[in-house]
Amino acid sequence: MSSETLRGDCANCFGLCCVALPFARSADFAVNKSSGEPCRNLADDFRCSIHTRLRPSGFSGCTVYDCFGAGQKVSQVTFGGVSWREAPETSRQMYEVFPVMRQLHELLRYLTEALALPATRSLHGELRRALAGVEELTEGTADALEKLDVAAVRAEVNPLLLKTSALVRATAGGRTQSRRGADMIGARLRGAKLRGADLRGALLIAADLSGADLTLTDLIGADLRDADLSGADLTGALFLTQPQLNAARGDAATRLPEGFERPPHWTPRKASAR
Repeated sequence: MSSETLRGDCANCFGLCCVALPFARSADFAVNKSSGEPCRNLADDFRCSIHTRLRPSGFSGCTVYDCFGAGQKVSQVTFGGVSWREAPETSRQMYEVFPVMRQLHELLRYLTEALALPATRSLHGELRRALAGVEELTEGTADALEKLDVAAVRAEVNPLLLKTSALVRATAGGRTQSRRGADMIGARLRGAKLRGADLRGALLIAADLSGADLTLTDLIGADLRDADLSGADLTGALFLTQPQLNAARGDAATRLPEGFERPPHWTPRKASAR
């Protein structure tokens, strides 16, 4: 699958993340909103009316979300291009199906990445079969998707992602660290040598990772909210997503894997002292 297919396309979506998902008033959201309630900033054309000023308006939580293309898939394929405004009777099911599709598309994102890696050549057959199987599920009816046991699908795919991680991290050379699921909230890891480390599911909220070597690290599910990635090297980082970067802090010196965008809220490169 193409990377574009696995990115949110708001122009072809019925604003599902702005309606189906709830949020609570906090540092990330300026107001409370329940599931099924359209966000007050949702325009008639299903676009966000404050998209260019979400952060200063108190909606920074919206800037770190990506549906991985699930929104347009549900809108244009599952429900045939008929919106919840045009057919209100479909709204409940549409909102139920959306998070299911989002999880499936996240798996497609990881499997597609794994297939593109030279180190996983021995797994390509299994990865292709898994990718085809998950893609077939995304083409199912709304009824089928609503009843789907996504946890079981994830459990079936996860061993392949673990094998992928092991093969890729082995190319880092030497002994690699395993900090899977570790609580490193606020940890001081400035300049840390984490090349090829397993940071799957690690809690790195507000951690200082400035100048750290994160090349070839497995970052699937790692919580990078407010983590400082200034000057860090994430070249070849495995299973990194744009939302993870958007939730973190960084600067112009942060080295990103190919295909990622530098978040606009990151600071520019600091001027050299004279």
